[in-house]
Order: sequence, then C-alpha cells, then structure tokens
Amino acid sequence: MKLLNGAELAGFIKERHARQVRSLLGQKIQPKLAIVQAKDDPVINTYVALKQKYGTDIGVDVEVFKPSQPEIPGLLEKLNADNKVHGIILQLPLPDTSKTDELVAKVAPGKDVDALGPKAEITPATPMAILWLLAGYNIDLKDKLVLVIGRGRLVGIPLTKLLIRSGVSVSPADERTKDLKKETLPADIIITATGSPRLLTAGMIKRGAVVVDAGTASDEGKTVGDLAEDVYNRDDLTLTPKKGGVGPLTVCALFDNVLTAAQNATKS
Repeated sequence: MKLLNGAELAGFIKERHARQVRSLLGQKIQPKLAIVQAKDDPVINTYVALKQKYGTDIGVDVEVFKPSQPEIPGLLEKLNADNKVHGIILQLPLPDTSKTDELVAKVAPGKDVDALGPKAEITPATPMAILWLLAGYNIDLKDKLVLVIGRGRLVGIPLTKLLIRSGVSVSPADERTKDLKKETLPADIIITATGSPRLLTAGMIKRGAVVVDAGTASDEGKTVGDLAEDVYNRDDLTLTPKKGGVGPLTVCALFDNVLTAAQNATKS
C-alpha cells in the first residue's frame, strides 16, 4: 500500500505561506480570516480549531463568530464592509440548511475563500487540495477513468467541474446511483466525498487503483471518512491515510485563498 500523505506536503506549503504573510506584514497588511459558525457540531468544531491553529502558525488573524442563524445576514454585511477582513467562511452545514444558498450568496465574492457563492472569484479549497495531493505524488490523471462519488457543493460538484475543465475523463456518482460497485470497479482513480461511513469497501475497488477519501462524518463520536476498514488491508492500492490525507491540504488551500484575497486587496 502506498499512502498519499497530505500532512507531508502541507509542511512545505505552510513554510511558503509564512513567508507570504511576512511579505504582506511588510506592506502593513495583516491578513485576516473571519469564520461564521452557527452550528455547534464536533466535526465542525474540529475543523474550525485546525483553521485557527494554522492561522496562528503562519501569522494570519483568524476570528470565529458564533451567531444564531437569523443574525448571519447582518454579520456578513458588516464583515463584507470591513477592509481589515480579507476572507470570510460561512461554516456549513447551517442549522437550517434550506437557507444555505441564500446566505452563502451574501458573502462578498472577493472574500468568499470557500468559493461557495454564485459569483466567487476563488478556487474552492478542498478540490484544490485534492489536485495538489495527486500532483504532489505524481498521480497522472491523463487517460485515466476518474470516479467522483458525491455531488456536494463543497467538494463533488466543484471538483468535477475542475477536472472536466482540465480535460480529465470523469464519471460522477451519488446517492441516486443504483449500483455503486458497477461504477467503482472500472475506475482507475476514485475520489469519494459523501460523509457516509464505510461507503466504499475493499471488494468495490480494482487492483492498483488510487483512492482519495475526502469524506468526513461523525461516527460514534469519532471523525471518520468514507472508506471501510477492510480497504486499508489491501496492499495493492494507493490511498489516503485515515488521518492526514486531504484534510491538512484543505486547510492549506483555504489559507492560500485568504492570502490571495489579501494580496488582491492591496491592488484595489
């Protein structure tokens, strides 16, 4: 088994980010990220804490706001107008998910570092992280059949669009797919991001395949991905580890977007 260790790659990117922050500070610009979190959830809390730590390590100011959902529009309006705030994250899922589209659209496009709004000007963080991970381990996507499982707004949909734009042959699958195994067995590269524990089992993956697990869910108090335990017993696969795969690079990609937004603010 070959592991796609995102944590290893993240170290190099983190050093670059720290240098970029020092450069911005030299221009009297303090990069700042605002995280708006309306739902208290163990998985969400973990990711917010990771973002706070990364920001502290590289010198970006990260402020977390915990409004009730009705307070979000007013808060976003205030953050959009604040020139000291360069990036804004509306942490999903919201308590009332029916309002998601309406609320993410209120984030200023130039500050939408998660690229969730309809006019976002930045590449979404997790899809960018997945592409960085594959490139970092020299996984060639050309002439390969790539299967993306999950059609979520954070990963599946934007990743599929990015891959198609790059000329990669992509097949999508989601909860409406009647026979998932029929889709997974021919795939050379499987990227799964459903948040459904144990969705992908060892018998659903062909020999020598590359498997990237970008799913996160809470299962009996633990944060888990989409892969069943028996997948890790296969010695012929190239796959992300249980921890330290896409996650560390997603945080890197997010802050890459924050620094891009901060740099863009110097030009406006």
